[in-house]
Amino acid sequence: MIAFHGLPGFLTRRLPSLRHLRPIPKPGAERNSHFRWLIAPTVPALAFAVRTTAAALLALVIALWMELDDPQWAPMTVWIVAQGSRGESLSKARWRIVGTIFGVISSITLIAAFPQQPWLFFPALSIWLGLCCMMATLVHNFRAYALVLMGYTCAIIALGAQHDPEHVFLIAMSRATYIYLGIACEGVLAALFAHNLAEMAHRTMRAKLRSALISVTGAIGPLLEGHPQAIVRSRSLFGPLLSINDQIEFSEVEMGPHAHEGDHARAALAAVSVLLSRGLGMAVRLQALGYAHQIFRQTAEKMQALLSSVPTRLETDEQLHELHGDLQLLRAECRQRVVDSLISESDLEWPRDEQQVSDLLDQRILHNALDELIGELEVALREFEASHSAIPGDHFRFRLQSHRDWRDACYNGIRAGMALLIASQVWLITAWPAGQGFITFVGLVCGLFATRENPIVATMAFLKGSLIAALVALITEFLILPTAENWEMLVAILTLPMIAGGLASRNPSTALPAIAYTLLFPNFVHPINTGRLNEIAWFNSTIAILLAVVVAVLAFRTILPFSNVAERWRMRRMMLQDMQALAAAQPIPQTHDWTGRNIDRFSRVIRHAGPTPSPTIEGYLQGTLATMTIGLNVIRLRNVLERGQLSSGARRGIEAVLERLARFTGHHEQTARSARIATQALRRHEAKEANLTTRIELTRAIAYLIVVSNELTANAVFLDTSKPYRAPE
Repeated sequence: MIAFHGLPGFLTRRLPSLRHLRPIPKPGAERNSHFRWLIAPTVPALAFAVRTTAAALLALVIALWMELDDPQWAPMTVWIVAQGSRGESLSKARWRIVGTIFGVISSITLIAAFPQQPWLFFPALSIWLGLCCMMATLVHNFRAYALVLMGYTCAIIALGAQHDPEHVFLIAMSRATYIYLGIACEGVLAALFAHNLAEMAHRTMRAKLRSALISVTGAIGPLLEGHPQAIVRSRSLFGPLLSINDQIEFSEVEMGPHAHEGDHARAALAAVSVLLSRGLGMAVRLQALGYAHQIFRQTAEKMQALLSSVPTRLETDEQLHELHGDLQLLRAECRQRVVDSLISESDLEWPRDEQQVSDLLDQRILHNALDELIGELEVALREFEASHSAIPGDHFRFRLQSHRDWRDACYNGIRAGMALLIASQVWLITAWPAGQGFITFVGLVCGLFATRENPIVATMAFLKGSLIAALVALITEFLILPTAENWEMLVAILTLPMIAGGLASRNPSTALPAIAYTLLFPNFVHPINTGRLNEIAWFNSTIAILLAVVVAVLAFRTILPFSNVAERWRMRRMMLQDMQALAAAQPIPQTHDWTGRNIDRFSRVIRHAGPTPSPTIEGYLQGTLATMTIGLNVIRLRNVLERGQLSSGARRGIEAVLERLARFTGHHEQTARSARIATQALRRHEAKEANLTTRIELTRAIAYLIVVSNELTANAVFLDTSKPYRAPE
């Protein structure tokens, strides 16, 4: 009997012919695929592992040559700083220097404030670590790392100096030396492999922006066609846009001294995000007004043809300029269609057919919306061009706002502070000889967890990596290192375990455990100049570190534990509160600020959803997108009022909608009804208005109100904050 390995039984029984069978894999192939990252690594992963291992071992050898008392901290710093790209490594190294400086200052301050006063010193140290972890939760990229570093560097230095407070400055300089040595070694080795770094950074940034433009313009075409799955596919693009925005900062670091290309790149991404939201708003208008307007269909087909040509026309600046010209022509055609519609309406014989008048207004609404969509695309293309061109005298600045959860930040700070306080009390009560290292690593691990959005996932992965590092170090320390007689043998022994850790850190499925492995393995081996640790000392120090990891894991799982459900609930309330504030905030908020915060929220929901999003998660994604769309149209309505082109009668309807939104309690019916009433009133005003500029403004206002009313109705369950959200069955 033949067994078809790798195929489910029910499939093998139902396959109609042997030609559909896949090749039979070799025995053990499925098992080996889990270790492909180690057995057959990619070239970039192998290069990173070898380069970082060389830097770590160089730092270790120099630290031994300098006869530093804890040389293992130098290679540990190398592994902490090393990142996949040169820009990330440079950025992290810079912020590590900043964090170390402030950590040194705070440690000296604490020792000076509480000499020989452990019952005051440890609570103060816990509060400081908690504050650093709290603030780290509110910022992005390696600024968060600098803040947590301020906390646990203070703990490392202060704990090392508490028995000898008079020499705290020398101890601080010693600890700082390890860090700067590790940064220097990593930087030198990485620089040797970095050729044409600035030029490559410019190319990378342009390529990422180009991919974002291609993805979004490719999504707008199906939206204009009314494809049923277009909206679902389009919303998945917001997460990659935010990821590209984070990477721009690292490209700026790689470029070295530069103009404002990074600011223009962020502005281009913001314009692309708003462009995608306009495309989604366009789809809502088409659903509300219908797809049967033949004249608009002709214009939309021209727009789709232009969008399909975007990938090839972004290759060179000449083609980009041609694209600008074609877009301007199509935009002029949209405006001409609006004028033609007004002329056709004026030519209607009295009594005029109300349906014809309504159809002509619908055409103007759609053409005006398409005109604004093209305008947003032009902004994105201009910023895209500016992002790879140095503009003389340019002082442009641009930053996207992000979501900040103050409650989550406070919880992070409380967890870290309580964990350190509990660990310190254990040491004070038991007088454990290895207690100092135990407390030190509790602070370090808690600081690392604080930079994670979902620390519960990170904690178990870190514990797993710590246990693997301890096991590998046990074998190395007791079976291999006793034969080492000089630093050359030490380097040869540690090379392979470190390279394996570097490869694991480049593999997505093993990246989190690899953080613990690469960080703790040098400390578990603990190479020193004066000899070797005896067995008892090794087990004591290793068990202390492992227990520190366990305490940190338990703290983050038991003290105000992170909850995806609670975070989504807070995020939902904050979104609706922000939307409520948009209707009355002064000055009028910027669209890119509103878009940036909501894209960040959108991406958090995706990241925390797991591999198989539930219907509730899908509902949150749709609701977040709808809230962002409503908010953008609220801002546009306020801009219409700000321009002062509307009569007092027309303004009253819009102001009534904004007033209801400013008092929005989550019950959508009255607000949606108010928007529909205002839409009908503005239609009547538009039909009677003689001034063409005012009619165009009324057309814009009607288009925005249509989106607001439809999104309020379609997302009624999500917008009702009186109860937790449950996806409709």
